[in-house]
Amino acid sequence: MRIILLESVESLGGIGEIVDVRAGYGRNYLLPQGKAAPATEEQIAAFEERRAELMAMESERMAATTARAAQVQAVLPLTIIANAGPVGKLYGSVGPAEISAGFEEAGVEVSRSEVQMPDGPIKELGEHSVTLKLHADVQQHATIRVVGQAGETEALPGAELLPADEDEEAEEAQLTAADTDEDVQESEPAGEAAGTDTAESDAEAEAPAADSAGDG
Repeated sequence: MRIILLESVESLGGIGEIVDVRAGYGRNYLLPQGKAAPATEEQIAAFEERRAELMAMESERMAATTARAAQVQAVLPLTIIANAGPVGKLYGSVGPAEISAGFEEAGVEVSRSEVQMPDGPIKELGEHSVTLKLHADVQQHATIRVVGQAGETEALPGAELLPADEDEEAEEAQLTAADTDEDVQESEPAGEAAGTDTAESDAEAEAPAADSAGDG
C-alpha cells in the first residue's frame, strides 16, 4: 500500500514522504490516526496545498516533545517504591504501567506505550535504564531507581541468594519439618492417653491379687 506521510513516523520517514507499507498497518493505524493518506494524485495535491500548515503542526509537536523531554530529565532518576524480599528480588515487577504512573506522580506525562523496556520488566531493587519514545525522532533515556518499602536499594546485609534448585530444596525441607512437628503434636495426646490406660490396667490387675492374698 502506497501512502504519503502527513507527519513523521518512526522507521518510515518524515512528513511529505511517499512510502510503501503493509495494507493492514496503513488501513488500521496510519490512516485512522491521521498520520498518512493514500498516495493518490488527489491526496498528494491536497498535501501540497496544506504543506505549510502540516509543517507548522509538526514543528509544534516537536517543540512540545522537547519541552516534555526537559521535564523528564528534571525528575530523573525516577524513584519507584516496590515490595521486595531480603535478597533484593521484587514480589512482582515494575513495568511500563508502573513507570508511567511514577512519572504522572512526578508531574510529567509519559504514556505506557512510550516506555521501551527491551530487557523486560524490572524484577529487583536498584537503578535500571529504560528508553522513552517521546516522538518519532526523540528518544529519552531514563534511570529508574527501584527502592523497597523501608528505603533499601539492594539486598539486605547477610542475605544470601540461593540458586533456584537449592532454594526449592530448602523450601521443601521447611515444609517437611513443619509437617513433622504437626504429626508429633498430634501424636503426643494419644501417647499420654495410652500411658494412662496402661496404668489403670496395671492397677486393676494388682487389686484381685491383693484380695486373694487376704482370703488366704
